[in-house]
Amino acid sequence: MIEKITQYTIVRYLVGGSTSAVVNLTIFYLLNSVAGVHYITSSVIAFIFAFFVSLIFHKFWTFQDHSTENMHIQGLYYLLSSLFGLGLNTLILYVCVGYFGLLPLVGQVIAGGLTACCTFFISKYLIFKRTESPFISQ
Repeated sequence: MIEKITQYTIVRYLVGGSTSAVVNLTIFYLLNSVAGVHYITSSVIAFIFAFFVSLIFHKFWTFQDHSTENMHIQGLYYLLSSLFGLGLNTLILYVCVGYFGLLPLVGQVIAGGLTACCTFFISKYLIFKRTESPFISQ
């Protein structure tokens, strides 16, 4: 049954993204709530750890791209996409906390979900596209 469900890219994206999100939120919570690190700084540090989890999951499992020929270039584009996501995530987090008065952890969940929606399409159609990618020759 699991094999049948995970045949869909969107399901694999959600599983990989959820795993990355758990890493992100756990580190964010530990830094912000336990260690008392500012919520923006906590978000950036958590992003760095979650980035590597996300890259591995999405490249090899979600989009089933096992090529290693242009991996360094692909990794760079994924990093740029992720930095765009980080900027978007940070902006949404700032608005949620600063303007709407939400708890930082709640803001981070909202920001992460909205950012994931945007970065899915960048990853699927530009970075991990198997043929005729505008960024990667495969």
